[in-house]
Amino acid sequence: MNSPTVLVTGATGTVGSALVTALRSRGATVRAMTRVPDRPIPGAETVVADLREPASIARALDGVDAAFLNSPSTEDAAALQIRFADLAHEAGVGRLVLLSQYAARPDSPVRFLRWHAEVESHVQHLGLDRTVLRPNLYMQGMLGFAGTIAQGWFGAPIGDVPVSLVDTRDIADTAAVVLTSTGHIGRTYTLTGPRAVTHPRIAEVLSEATGRVISFHDASAEQFTAALAGQLPPWQLSGLVEDYAHYARGEAAEVHPSVEDITGRPARDITDFARDYAAAFTSAASPTEGRSR
Repeated sequence: MNSPTVLVTGATGTVGSALVTALRSRGATVRAMTRVPDRPIPGAETVVADLREPASIARALDGVDAAFLNSPSTEDAAALQIRFADLAHEAGVGRLVLLSQYAARPDSPVRFLRWHAEVESHVQHLGLDRTVLRPNLYMQGMLGFAGTIAQGWFGAPIGDVPVSLVDTRDIADTAAVVLTSTGHIGRTYTLTGPRAVTHPRIAEVLSEATGRVISFHDASAEQFTAALAGQLPPWQLSGLVEDYAHYARGEAAEVHPSVEDITGRPARDITDFARDYAAAFTSAASPTEGRSR
């Protein structure tokens, strides 16, 4: 695909903002979608649209060659993404890259994984060229712990079970290649880091990067829920607890080579993340570990 025009949804988010830069470096014309008027996105044609407003989505899709579909974490995210995919199909968009989640399946006990599986299934039967990216837990989700890390600790209900976390910059770099090159139609790629690491090991790595002693505290699901009560809507908090139960069962430790296979370079390690974001862990933030969606 030569110099395609790519629509990036969620262009101000963690993955989307990095994707805008990655696409530009590959020579693509980027149309960046945002819900916020008067907030132009550098290096892109900024279009104001909302997933809840089909007419605005139709306008955003007009004339684009490919689209990257991500959305904020809302209770009706699956329905919103399905409608976007339908509109992309109607608009004749040539390629759709869907951001899903590691281990998405319709019978999962984790609601987020069921929702992603529902969207994947719908997109598969639309008849358009599509690629699915399934990233594991985001390394950048650690930034949500910055408040307590600044005090020397962070906690979650996961014990010492390893997870093959992935850097969101690697997700963006992978998506940029898939959106602008051939050979990916109909494929589903699971995106992970180069190794699985435990949260106690993450604490050690952050300690080394910041020059401070940081410890990890294993918390029960009840303690985790109580700590976050009022900070997240009940459905999202329950889903987050389900996510962590999934991690704690050892279901997210497998390492996949997709990042290196697609981008041609190794996936970033947790030590790379800690070094690059060390300064962020000296300032206060909300003590939650989200997926920045």
